[in-house]
Amino acid sequence: MDFTLGEDQRAFQDVAAQFARDEMEPHAREWDETSTFPVETMRKAAELGFGGIYVGDDVGGSGLGRLDAAVIFEELAKGCTSTAAYISIHNMASWMIDRYGSDEQRRRFLPDLCAMQRFASYCLTEPGAGSDAASLRTRAVRDGDHYVLNGSKAFISGGGVSDVYVTMVRTGEDGPRGISCVVVEKGTPGLSFGAQEVKLGWKSQPTAQVDFTDCRVPVANRIGEEGEGFRIAMAGLDGGRLNIGACSLGAAQTCLDRTTAYMRERRQFGKALAEFQALQFRLADMATELEAARLLLHKAAILVDAKAPDATRTAAMAKRLATDTGFKVVNEALQLHGGYGYLRDYPIERYLRDVRVHQILEGTNEIMRLIIARDLLKD
Repeated sequence: MDFTLGEDQRAFQDVAAQFARDEMEPHAREWDETSTFPVETMRKAAELGFGGIYVGDDVGGSGLGRLDAAVIFEELAKGCTSTAAYISIHNMASWMIDRYGSDEQRRRFLPDLCAMQRFASYCLTEPGAGSDAASLRTRAVRDGDHYVLNGSKAFISGGGVSDVYVTMVRTGEDGPRGISCVVVEKGTPGLSFGAQEVKLGWKSQPTAQVDFTDCRVPVANRIGEEGEGFRIAMAGLDGGRLNIGACSLGAAQTCLDRTTAYMRERRQFGKALAEFQALQFRLADMATELEAARLLLHKAAILVDAKAPDATRTAAMAKRLATDTGFKVVNEALQLHGGYGYLRDYPIERYLRDVRVHQILEGTNEIMRLIIARDLLKD
């Protein structure tokens, strides 16, 4: 059992940290205020290998592991949590094609996705099927060498902007066994998008409903076999939950660091805030809980890579703890900044708005508790 990052992992960490400082953090406030999707910045990130972190290197990916990805996303999130989170979703969708697609599909889609010349979205949630994902109703009916899709997907990151939509559709019976996975490409007739959602946070990434009206998708775009879609979607989420947990840790860590510096400088009642024991205790708890969440997340990443029997349960534990802790630490950081923390002149409020949704997406934290409990109680 070794809790030390390897030399290569420390190198990835340093590269991601420098990129976040130089290319993301200086622009994050503007991206947030103008709802800018920073395409060119993300393509620069892809040049460093961050467009396909755990995609095979034979199709342009970096061929790294889930722990490597967790380290990278934690650093990127310090620069701009919203943008880092979109890159994590892009990586998840790309990995699903890499892991379950045919060689032809991998070579057709992944080189451009890894370079982020094309962007990917993950389409599972529907207006009537959120936490109960197995009840999805978007239907795909076979018609010769095409599927005809009808239905809608909701809250899709990259909706209307992404080029590739990795989409779960119903090709068979009710329940998870009737779900298949298809890739729908932008420009396909019958594919359309709702208005851009106006959100509390995550403003540097577009979010929209994705609609299918007699949308004809080649059978050649199906990932895996019919009926395998739900399993593919859940496998993608194991990794996606780790990524979003890492983004929460990154946001919380930079807020903790900023708060530590602020407490040394800010004076009240004749002394620095850092000299008040009650505030020292709060800072100590923030650091301790953040480190505990990080250790669990890193353990879960190793188990997911190893395809361990308890990987899904541990990933759910890690996602729940990291996103709850991340929000708690950022909220405490805002409180310790007092009125300044509430001002847009300081970045804490932006981190708070961005991390809040992490407790909802990739499976709500209530669903994480269900996954954990059901695994513990199974025969």
